[in-house]
Amino acid sequence: MKRRPVLCALGLVAALAGGGAEAQDPHARERAALLQEIAAMARDTGAETGRPVFSARVMAAMGKVLRHRFVPAPYGHLAYANRPLPIGHGQTISQPYIVALMTELLDTKPGDAVLEIGTGSGYQAAVLAELVDRVYSIEIIEPIGRDAAALLQQLGYRNIETRIGDGYNGWTERAPFDGIIVTAAAPQIPPALVAQLKPGARMVIPVGREAEVQFLHVMVKQADGSISTQRSLPVRFVPLTRSR
Repeated sequence: MKRRPVLCALGLVAALAGGGAEAQDPHARERAALLQEIAAMARDTGAETGRPVFSARVMAAMGKVLRHRFVPAPYGHLAYANRPLPIGHGQTISQPYIVALMTELLDTKPGDAVLEIGTGSGYQAAVLAELVDRVYSIEIIEPIGRDAAALLQQLGYRNIETRIGDGYNGWTERAPFDGIIVTAAAPQIPPALVAQLKPGARMVIPVGREAEVQFLHVMVKQADGSISTQRSLPVRFVPLTRSR
């Protein structure tokens, strides 16, 4: 039974790589190769992350979302490379392995409502939308946020709601959340986000200043309102910016 997630993930890779899938989707083989690379990286980093195997749900979401739709045209040939890519305005679309890892560490359930800080291209929001009931996503850079919102609507993600704003403040009107994921590095965990988590819920956030070594943190809010935090991998994210 313990090997079932691995078998499910391998089955998904085989299905994506099959001839019928490729005939309907010219990127199917590339996504299948990407899933294999993500699975290999998960095994290699498992001692540090505590997740040597990602769940079948997360791998299925990564296999379903069309990353090439979220990548600017000049980088389209690199859409399924396991690396971050520029999306303009000094921002990036995250490395697929990191997207999968952060999603895995969030431990979502199908009925959850999740807050994302930093919509960016919309790719992480789309992955989350395959796994939960509602995704609320905030982007501070207006042209990026508006482009992402339009693309997500075009792709049919009706369970994602976006807004332009300062992510440090969270989204009070939609709180509390079953999970919060932050896709830019903060010098410390924003208190407003902690306040908007439900008891027992998780926040996955990169912490550290731009010139420092950043680490991915997994924070759990206890029933009494206290928090426990576990440090995971060293990472490199753009800084979480504030409104002026």
